[in-house]
Amino acid sequence: MSMNSNKKTAVSVAGTACLCLLLLLVLVAVQHHRGQVDDEAAGGDAGARSLLQDDDESDAQTKKGFSAYFTKLTRGRREAEQPARSSAAEPPPAEDISADDVFIAVKTTKKFHQSRLNLLLDTWISRNMQQTHIFTDGEDAELKKKIGSHAINTNCSAAHSRQALSCKMAVEYDKFIESGKKWFCHVDDDNYVNVRTLVKHLSQYPHTQDMYIGKPSLDRPIEATERLGDNKMKPVNFWFATGGAGFCVSRGLALKMSPWASGGHFMNTAEKIRLPDDCTIGYIIESVLGVPLTRSNLFHSHLENLQQVSRSEIHKQITLSYGMFENKSNIINFKGAFPAEEDPSRFKSVHCLLYPDTPWCPPQVAF
Repeated sequence: MSMNSNKKTAVSVAGTACLCLLLLLVLVAVQHHRGQVDDEAAGGDAGARSLLQDDDESDAQTKKGFSAYFTKLTRGRREAEQPARSSAAEPPPAEDISADDVFIAVKTTKKFHQSRLNLLLDTWISRNMQQTHIFTDGEDAELKKKIGSHAINTNCSAAHSRQALSCKMAVEYDKFIESGKKWFCHVDDDNYVNVRTLVKHLSQYPHTQDMYIGKPSLDRPIEATERLGDNKMKPVNFWFATGGAGFCVSRGLALKMSPWASGGHFMNTAEKIRLPDDCTIGYIIESVLGVPLTRSNLFHSHLENLQQVSRSEIHKQITLSYGMFENKSNIINFKGAFPAEEDPSRFKSVHCLLYPDTPWCPPQVAF
């Protein structure tokens, strides 16, 4: 019995020792694994810190990039908002001239003295009496009282024929040559002339050069037949500035026109091509002398849609007009000092817009 008991005791002690050894090994293994995990965690933290540091540096670089971009954008906007530099401004005038250097010829007929001419005398001519000369076809004592010797009776026919029109233009040309002025500008009795803008525009060109300035009424050169004599004819085509919008010729060019325009020569030239006065001017200048028309969209006639001229652009225009276009009233369409019923041509409203100090303009009018 005693020996069996001792054996059981020895086996129990040996089992207990093995179990303790096993538990010790497990504990060591767990500690070792925990150390590896801690190291990996520490390494992970370091990696995360490294990544965060890299992200911070990336964010800083991104912020720096955006900052530089917006700085450049702001600088560009400031430069765009700055006034144009002198290099982009209007070129200096080629010649310093005044209204006294311009000979303005207004072509009319006696039957329009009341209905058309008085309106011009009350508006733009009132400020340019010394520069303006009215060419008509009959005596008018009232007109003489208003403008004196600047009312010129051409003794031409009152008919609206090419011969009558050319007759008046011939007198206009001769009177301009006699005046000694630098520029000849022709307009009709349904034109409003902004003389300040006209002078500014003409100052861009030396009056001694060959200058023919205006706006054509056609979209192509006019075709005509030149009569050479002995029943011989030659086709010609050329541009011309419509007299209904007005045009200007420099003195240097006008003098070269003399063989075909002075005295009775203008009438003879007009008969050679059998076209009206403004066409004959274009024929002499473009076809005979070879000087091209300098186009300007600042001249306007009743042959174009005048409603396209906006109120904000009126002060920039040289001439305006009124009349009928495509069977409709053709006027500058803007809210002015006078309603259309009182001012059907809109010239009075245009004049008050340009010269609000005019005595008959309504004071303190908001329009």
